[in-house]
Amino acid sequence: MIMENRSFMNKYAMQYGTYMGIFWIIKFTLFPLGFTVPFLEFFFLLLTLLVPFVGYYFTKMYRDRICGGSITFGHAWVFATFMYMFSALLTAVGHFVYFRFMDNGFIVTSYLDMLHAVDKNQAASAGLGSSLKQFEETINTLGSLRPIEITMQLLSQNVIYGSLLALPTALFVKKRAAFPIDNSEEDSKDDNNQDENKE
Repeated sequence: MIMENRSFMNKYAMQYGTYMGIFWIIKFTLFPLGFTVPFLEFFFLLLTLLVPFVGYYFTKMYRDRICGGSITFGHAWVFATFMYMFSALLTAVGHFVYFRFMDNGFIVTSYLDMLHAVDKNQAASAGLGSSLKQFEETINTLGSLRPIEITMQLLSQNVIYGSLLALPTALFVKKRAAFPIDNSEEDSKDDNNQDENKE
């Protein structure tokens, strides 16, 4: 019975995770475009902030439509974690396709151009010189990675972030089942009162 419930949960976690993954892929397409169109970068950040709310919506939908309106914290957390995991796997496919066939070093070059445009003297006076240098080293390291390596790093990050986001999601979605009121005692009292009145 437990195995059946687990496979049942996995089925819907995969279904809603697919919806979430499509949302993530659409969101990711705005990231490289944001280097040329600043509004799209703002829109990308906005959609990123909406991710926890979308996860809450799907988990709540699972609770109300599949679980009969009630769910425990543990059940909600496992479902949300699996949902984020499936969405991360689907998004990883999009990441790999982009970095393997479309990027051609565009993101790394764009970041380096932004760093080179920063006035080094002003950055040093503001105490940001070391931070900019570390960021440049990070970007250069990213540029040396293969598409599959970048994809695996993003996949692991998304899985970790998803499992963390699942905690507050489960906290807000959990809901106890409504127990029916037991009227047996009241009925027996009414029966006794009726018998006494007859006497």
